[in-house]
Amino acid sequence: MLHFNLLHPLTTNLSSMKKLRYPCFNLVREYNILFIKCFMILLISCITIRLNFSLSSIHFSLKSLPIEGNFSFDELDLKNAARDFGNRYQSHPMTVLHPKSVSDIAVTVKHVWSLGPSSELTVAARGHGHSLQGQAQAHGGIVINMESLKVEGIKVYDGEFPYVDVSGGDLWINVLNETLKYGLAPRSWTDYLHLTVGGTLSNAGVSGQAFRHGPQISNVLKMEIVTGTGEVVNCSEKQNNELFYSVLGGLGQFGIITKARIKLEPAPVMVKWIRVLYSDFTAFTRDQEQLIFAEKAFDYIEGFVIKNRTGLVNNWRLSFNPQDPVQASKFKSDGRTLFCLELAKYFNLEESSEVNQEVEKHLSHLNYIQSTLFQTEVTYIDFLDRVHISEAKLRSKGLWDVPHPWLNLFIPKSKIHNFADTVFGNIVKETSNGPILIYPVNKSKWDERTSVVIPDEDIFYLVAFLASAIPSSNGGEGLEHILSQNKRILEYCEREDLGVKQYLAHYSTQEEWQTHYGPKWEIFKQRKSIYDPLAILAPGQGIFQKSITFSS
Repeated sequence: MLHFNLLHPLTTNLSSMKKLRYPCFNLVREYNILFIKCFMILLISCITIRLNFSLSSIHFSLKSLPIEGNFSFDELDLKNAARDFGNRYQSHPMTVLHPKSVSDIAVTVKHVWSLGPSSELTVAARGHGHSLQGQAQAHGGIVINMESLKVEGIKVYDGEFPYVDVSGGDLWINVLNETLKYGLAPRSWTDYLHLTVGGTLSNAGVSGQAFRHGPQISNVLKMEIVTGTGEVVNCSEKQNNELFYSVLGGLGQFGIITKARIKLEPAPVMVKWIRVLYSDFTAFTRDQEQLIFAEKAFDYIEGFVIKNRTGLVNNWRLSFNPQDPVQASKFKSDGRTLFCLELAKYFNLEESSEVNQEVEKHLSHLNYIQSTLFQTEVTYIDFLDRVHISEAKLRSKGLWDVPHPWLNLFIPKSKIHNFADTVFGNIVKETSNGPILIYPVNKSKWDERTSVVIPDEDIFYLVAFLASAIPSSNGGEGLEHILSQNKRILEYCEREDLGVKQYLAHYSTQEEWQTHYGPKWEIFKQRKSIYDPLAILAPGQGIFQKSITFSS
C-alpha cells in the first residue's frame, strides 16, 4: 500500500511536468520569434540608414562637382527622364544633369568612374527621348539631358568641301534650318528630323536617301567624344579612328557624342514628290532595286505596305493633288495587299523642265498600276519635315503619347520574298495602326568598320513596323496584339534562319546580344573594355552590366 502511495505521487508529478513542458517550449519559441523580428527590423533599419547615407553622400558629391550646369533632383524632371517615345519602359534615375558645356559631362562621367566598381551609378545620354525601349534611361543613375548642351552654336563651313559643326544635342531640324541659310544641307536624313545628332549617330540614321549616300553615320567627318572614363577625345578616320568607328552606330556604349562634323551638299529648293501603287510584290521590289542603281533618277526612294485600309485612295495620297481624281476614284483594291512606291526628285526652279522629263522617263520604265500615279511639288524643307506635320495632327487627337511597339528589321534581298509571303500573307492582317515601311539599301554605302550590324548581302531591305497602340483597345490596335504580332514575326525569321538583323534592337540577355553581333561580338566587347571598362555608359541598352569583368 505504501509502495502504491509512493509511486502515485511520482506518476502524478511526471504527468504534471509533461503539462508544464509545452508552455515553456512555446514561451521560448515566442521569444525566438520576437528576437528574430527585432533583429530583422534592426538590420533593415541599418541597411536603410546606410543606403540613405550613401544616397545623401552621392547627392552631396554630385552637387559639389565644378560644373556650369546643374543636377536636378526634381520629381517631374526625373519622371520625364524615365519616359521615352516607346512609352512602355520607365526607369527612374537618381538625378538629371543639365550640362552647359562638354566639361560638365566629362567631369560627371569621370566622377562616376572614380567611384570604382563598388558604385552602381551609371550614366545615360538622352537626346529628344525618341528611344523605343528605355535605351536612354538609367535606373538609379544619371541621365544627361543632351539638349541642354550648347557648344558654340551650329557653325557652317561653305568651302569646296562644305561641312557643319554641331553639338551632339542639336536637333536635325535646327541643323537643316541653319545650313539652308548657306544654300547647303546634310546629305542623309532620318524620316523624322526632331531627333538629336548624337542620338541618330549612335544608331545609324536611315531614310530614303541611304541607298545613295548611306546612313547618317556614313556622312560624319569628325567627332568629339566623352569616353566612359571621362576623357574628352577628338576622333576621325585619321585620328583615334578606332574610337571613331566604335561610336558610330555604337548604341552609346563607347562614349557620349558631344560634337560632330557632318558633310554637306548644295541644297535644292523644291521636291517633286511621287507615289504609285503596286499589287505585285515582285514588280514592286524589282522596280525599287532598279531605281537605286539608276543614274540621275530619284534622290529618295521608300515604299510601304497597305493592307485592308478603308478610304484607301484618301489615306494613300495624303496631301497629294491627283492628276486625274476621277480615274483614281475608280481604283479598287479588292482586298489585295498593296505596295506603295514613294519617290522624290530634288530640283531648283530653273531646272523644272529638265527634271520633269527625267521623272517621266524613269516612271515609264516602272510597272506600277497606271491609274494610281499621284504627284505634287513641295519645298525641300516641307518634304524633309513631313512627319512633323503628322505629329502635330496626332498630338491634337491625343494619339502621340501612346505606346509605340515598333519593330525595325534589316532583311537580306535573297529572303525578302519569303518574308513578304509569310509576314504580309499570314501574320500581319492590317496596317491601320501605323505604316509598314519597306525599301532597299546598298551595303556598299555602309562602312563595316562601324559598330552597326547589317546582313551580309550587297542589297538588303529595311522593313519597319511603325505601330501605335491604342491604350483602351483589346483588339488589333491594342498593345498586346501588336507585341504578339512582333513576336510571331521574329520567331518566323529565326525559325527560317533568314539572316535578319534588328535595327534599334533591344534584348534581355547578353547571349542574345552576342547572337545579334555574331562575328563582330568579340571586337565590340574589346572596344567596350577599352573605352568604358566599368560599363558606366548607356545601361538602358542592356548589353553590359556595370563592373563586368572582361576576359582576355
